[in-house]
Amino acid sequence: MSGPDDADAIRAEIEATREQLAATVDELAARLDVPSRARERVLRARDTAVETYRENPPAVLGAAGALVALVVGVVVWRRKR
Repeated sequence: MSGPDDADAIRAEIEATREQLAATVDELAARLDVPSRARERVLRARDTAVETYRENPPAVLGAAGALVALVVGVVVWRRKR
């Protein structure tokens, strides 16, 4: 009672399921690849910093100066204690 159409439909369904499973496995592998994701975040942060600097250099330089002053202040404060 199952003809060639039924067999072809089952094969097509199996192939579609395999493709969905492969896509799911690829997505999980990408999510679990921590070093790659960390590198991607670093590159994104760098790109954001460069873009921000290009848009408003004085603000970025001021923020960098404030950060340096803060670090120097913390170092001096800790040495005095």
